Amino acid sequence: MTTAAERLDALAGFFENQAPVAPELIRLLDLPPDLPDELTIAEIADFTGLTAHTLRYYERIGLLQVGRDAAGYRRYDRQALARIVFITRLRLSDMPISTITHYLELVRQGDATAPQRLALMQEHRARIQRRLRELQAALAVTDYKITTYGGNATP
Repeated sequence: MTTAAERLDALAGFFENQAPVAPELIRLLDLPPDLPDELTIAEIADFTGLTAHTLRYYERIGLLQVGRDAAGYRRYDRQALARIVFITRLRLSDMPISTITHYLELVRQGDATAPQRLALMQEHRARIQRRLRELQAALAVTDYKITTYGGNATP
């Protein structure tokens, strides 16, 4: 498994004209080093906060490929867990499942699709930034109302 610094170096060539990626952002996708090599669906659910139903759904629609043990039980390796963390971050940012599916299909097609993946992520980033502005405006209105009623709107 590569380190965050190695991933940053690899990204540097692709994103030469882009702002540098902060190591803190890469660490969001890193997994704790003390995790076992394989985990059960219950352990993955506990670690990620997703339900077993959601994990099985992600597998059924092709977002995940999960190995099985001799008894047929799902065994999630570190690669599957890393993908789950990645998918979870995208879902938290309101990326639709269909877009994630499209993105992962582009990944499977190889390096030639990197420009398409970049464009997809740039579009998604713009949507996130727009949503953040909307949420800031909503927060300002909420803070105003709190102070109007004599409350304190600071954390």
